[in-house]
Amino acid sequence: MKRFGWQILLGFFLVGLSAVIYLTQYAIFREGRQTVYYLLQDLAFLPIQVLLVTLIISQLLSVRERRAMLKKLNMVIGTFFSEVGTSLLKALSQFDPDCEKIRKDLIVTQNWSDREFFSARKGIHNYDHRIDIHKGDLVSLQSYLISKRYFLLVLLENPNLLEHESFTELLWAVFHLAEELAFRTDVRKLSAADYAHLSMDIKRAYVSLISEWLAYMKHLKGAYPYLFSLAVRTDPFDPNASAEIR
Repeated sequence: MKRFGWQILLGFFLVGLSAVIYLTQYAIFREGRQTVYYLLQDLAFLPIQVLLVTLIISQLLSVRERRAMLKKLNMVIGTFFSEVGTSLLKALSQFDPDCEKIRKDLIVTQNWSDREFFSARKGIHNYDHRIDIHKGDLVSLQSYLISKRYFLLVLLENPNLLEHESFTELLWAVFHLAEELAFRTDVRKLSAADYAHLSMDIKRAYVSLISEWLAYMKHLKGAYPYLFSLAVRTDPFDPNASAEIR
């Protein structure tokens, strides 16, 4: 009751104000029959007015809430790539023996259009990702992901992520890879079957990470050009990338 106290008081005030206006009208013009007629006529259209106002306001609030939620979600995604994603993408690409085949298509420039981002994501989905577990530095990857486990867990607890299924899947893939590596005592001395299992986990995280990274870069280009500029200069697929402007 306390929570809705002001709404109840407002309701009584408006109803009372309406009654005063009608009584004033009757006192001045002495047209009771006509007053009742117009009162009933107004009441006849009241449900339609309520329906229209409710739908419009509800739609406007829904759009506003969704925009606010997407803004918060993009902030979470930005935090992920700033803290983990970009460095992890560079580390995982070392396990891809054919990375050179796609590297040139993933070096984003300031002039990329929406069409080029779409083409790059499409090309990644059609690319046959192979993982060579012995090509990259598995020890460094293990150490890095274990150090980021708490950060990943905090992100997974964010309720806004429920609205972004593909990014949630990415987080789970990365977190699972971190868990798998955390349970290995010495990743330099594993069986062939275990290496094959870890290769699948790396591939799952790698493919998802590239796709979400491209989507994130596209978002930065449209919404935050200054952040996009830094992201381009630190592109994990560009061997000559440097944050310093030359």
